Amino acid sequence: MADVTYHHRPLLRTLLGEVLRRRRLEQERTLAEVARDACVSVQYLSEVERGRKEASSEIVAAVCDSLGIGLADLLAEVGRDLTVHRAPVLRLETARLRRAEQAPRGFRSGDVVLLAA
Repeated sequence: MADVTYHHRPLLRTLLGEVLRRRRLEQERTLAEVARDACVSVQYLSEVERGRKEASSEIVAAVCDSLGIGLADLLAEVGRDLTVHRAPVLRLETARLRRAEQAPRGFRSGDVVLLAA
């Protein structure tokens, strides 16, 4: 049976950008300062931080160097953020059983019920 997820799972590029932005702001540095040190444009770094651009490993390494953080530390922080966003997975059969248990007596699965207020 197929798995059903009920929450949107974030993209790696989004989480990576959030961590880079958080680290930059913790250091009270501007986009321009970090971009200059990393040899990338301010616009590009902004897009990376907002998760709109998929940064190459070379760019990520350059931004990490600019921020003075190790790649392993960056990835560990992204991993921690990812576990916060972990969505529960529910098997279809389990969902059907729960729905059947919550259905009003006398109704079968698939019956249409109209509720009026």
